[in-house]
Amino acid sequence: MTALASAPGAVGPAGYGGHPAYAAAAVLLGSFLVGFDTRLFSIGLPDLRAAFGLSFDQGAWLNTVATAPQIFIAPAVAWMAATFGVGRVLFWPSLVYAAVSLAIPETRSWEALIILHGLRGLLLGVFIPATIMIIFRTLPTRWWVPALAIYAFRLAFSQSAGVLIVGFYEQYLGWPWVYWQDVLLAPLIGLLVRLGSPRETIDTGLLQTADWGGMALLGTSWALIYVALDQGNRLDWMQSGLVVTLLCAGGVLLLGFFLNETLVRAPWASHKVIATPNLLIAFLLILCFDLTSMSNSVLMPGFLTNVLGLRPEQIGWPVFVGTAVPLLLTMPLAVVTIRLFDSRIAMMVGFIAFALAGALGTRVTHEWAPWTFLPMALLQAVGQGFTFLAAIVYILSNADPKRSTAMAAYIQVLRLGGAETAVSLISTFLRRREQLHSYLLGLHVSGSGTSVGEMLKGLSATFAPHGGSASEAYGRSMSTLAAMVSREANILAYIDAFQVAFWAALGGLLLLALAGAAPRGPLSPKY
Repeated sequence: MTALASAPGAVGPAGYGGHPAYAAAAVLLGSFLVGFDTRLFSIGLPDLRAAFGLSFDQGAWLNTVATAPQIFIAPAVAWMAATFGVGRVLFWPSLVYAAVSLAIPETRSWEALIILHGLRGLLLGVFIPATIMIIFRTLPTRWWVPALAIYAFRLAFSQSAGVLIVGFYEQYLGWPWVYWQDVLLAPLIGLLVRLGSPRETIDTGLLQTADWGGMALLGTSWALIYVALDQGNRLDWMQSGLVVTLLCAGGVLLLGFFLNETLVRAPWASHKVIATPNLLIAFLLILCFDLTSMSNSVLMPGFLTNVLGLRPEQIGWPVFVGTAVPLLLTMPLAVVTIRLFDSRIAMMVGFIAFALAGALGTRVTHEWAPWTFLPMALLQAVGQGFTFLAAIVYILSNADPKRSTAMAAYIQVLRLGGAETAVSLISTFLRRREQLHSYLLGLHVSGSGTSVGEMLKGLSATFAPHGGSASEAYGRSMSTLAAMVSREANILAYIDAFQVAFWAALGGLLLLALAGAAPRGPLSPKY
């Protein structure tokens, strides 16, 4: 992957103007801002819904609207950065983003909330692709892997530390700080980008040959598919006309995108960019990572919240200490492994760690407390630290630098679309497995059974001294028994989901055995 700064949209140090140290700082802050904002919003949504006075359905749509614009704009950001320069693309959006974040907590109108969150999501979708372009256009090649490690680190770190931060905000500062933190961070990112990025002129050649149709088709198609995936579990998938319509419309537009790329004279993101065995395997590896990493981002905190009934401030420290802090060690180790050996070895270590974590998850019971998850969290930290970074390096090592903007478009679609697909699948899987286990357990809970009768009798005797008639005490005992059945059904559903994470990790290892060596380049290991 040679540095071809002169090629349109190619990667490589620009070699003029700017200060790489400031650019690296912008990469760090921009990556963390996106990771934390997305994670904090999803974790704090129940409290945000209460603060804004929204119903459950309105809260669900607010979450969708806050993310869908990211998918719409993200694939085109690399082209925008190559055409207009990363400084122009990132500076002004950072200021607008700060203003929107300042205004949202003071808004109570449902329509205004939807508009502001949609605009916020659109601006948020600019940061990650633009900061990736900064890595390749301003930093020396020897810093590419460490800078990409920052990009990968923020994903894993924000998933774990986000629980702790939400709990801190809600307990000490107040829920508005979920938004107000960006009033300070976003302008700082813009300033660092302005200082760190080179003075780039607008590439009129790229502008004149712009594939506007291709960019609109890809962004719109995946945004529609995302909305269908995000709302599918709540609306029961194919039982909802809206979900079916969105999936069909998104699929048709996606086919139209690929057709457009074969017909236009200057395709923006031709499918030929990814039509190599190594890249196709690498994209499948990312999907395996998205699914197996659900054990860290969804299953572990979901178990503590939904089964044990704990709040973010109660589970934040165990998750932070078990996963986020070890990342400070595992991520540098991953960088060393990639630079000295091979990104495939790093991915192998990560998938093995995720497989072991998934296997541990199949042993959960209602007696598990937050700190009981510590061994699993440590394994997840290894998986998070090694797998995603190595997969990104492997993709970029196999990519054609002359088509970097096209590759960036596919990476963004894969990053956002793959993660949302994994979340949707695991959420639907949990719901349906809980229903199945609840039914199967209910078959063995009969009021005429001796053991059940003894339990109800004992529970009634416990409730009787607290007032009320015998029938009221019996009703409470029945409610308690139903709650116990529901709890155990949920636990069994989570055990099944951890098994899915385990098999996804094994699938990643199998695919890894088929992955070939990447061509020699700046990201190749230094033997």
